[in-house]
Amino acid sequence: MAIVQGIREKVHLPIYDSLTVEAAKQLRDAEPSSTLKFFVDVQKKTKLETNLQSASLLPHYNTFEARALRVVISDLPPVFPEKVGVKTLTLDVTDEKGKTVLVSSIGNVVPQNGKPVKAEIKFGLDRLIELVRQAGDNDEQSTEIGVDEEGVSLTAPNLETGKRVDVGAVTNAGGRVIASVAELEDAVLDVDERERPLKEQIHRNNGAGTVIGKLIYNTVTTLYVGEKIMIQMPTWFFPAGAGPYTESGNSTTHGKPSPTATFRFAEPIFIDKQQNFRVEIEVPNTDTLKEIQRIYGPLNLWVVLDGYMTRDVQ
Repeated sequence: MAIVQGIREKVHLPIYDSLTVEAAKQLRDAEPSSTLKFFVDVQKKTKLETNLQSASLLPHYNTFEARALRVVISDLPPVFPEKVGVKTLTLDVTDEKGKTVLVSSIGNVVPQNGKPVKAEIKFGLDRLIELVRQAGDNDEQSTEIGVDEEGVSLTAPNLETGKRVDVGAVTNAGGRVIASVAELEDAVLDVDERERPLKEQIHRNNGAGTVIGKLIYNTVTTLYVGEKIMIQMPTWFFPAGAGPYTESGNSTTHGKPSPTATFRFAEPIFIDKQQNFRVEIEVPNTDTLKEIQRIYGPLNLWVVLDGYMTRDVQ
């Protein structure tokens, strides 16, 4: 459609860009540096991730009048990878009365004079954290693991070569494995430091903190227009004004979900046609950076410049 010469329109059209961390991936996979950059790389992104067409530039010869800046962080349940180097847990196999199940060297369960059955547990990180949460929700602070579950191997001390513990016999004897929160957490924390989940993601909404809090209280957000700093403040200064909201304490969001519950510039910031701009979220502290880079997805982090676009009429 042809452009109407000499006539331009002014519309309320926010511009946004985002950083996306895929499920079972870490933030370091999406951005390995200490600075998260927005409006800089907009290629191969969906409309959910950005509405810009060119990196750091407004479309065509448009101009933009920024009235507000928002930082929106998703609060999605993390997905942990299955194949992560988790240490093997060795736990006792007990019956319903809490007594250790004994086994003879030929694999038959016997009530006495046998060898105590042990369970060697090798789960993926996803299953292990699921068990940590189950145990934490239980009054006994423990959870039951089936002896026939995949990833569980039964053994006994000094078994003869070629002999094995009969899983069916142990099951018939009421054998089970009881794992405590402490034992399960110890296995999680023994994961390689780069892959170790944050406590905020292991224990959600129970006092361990949240990923949103981790990000907004440990980062600094800067808006650049033409390489000039227009504003620079800790990220908590820029509430989201969007997202789900509750007062029950069972979920969290960065600001009330209202467009008015966000930061507004005292005076509009103008971005001229073909003028470069970007937003950077920096993690100044090195130790905190190492923790934040371990955040598991799915995670979306949006930066929104809310304001008015002036463009040609078509």
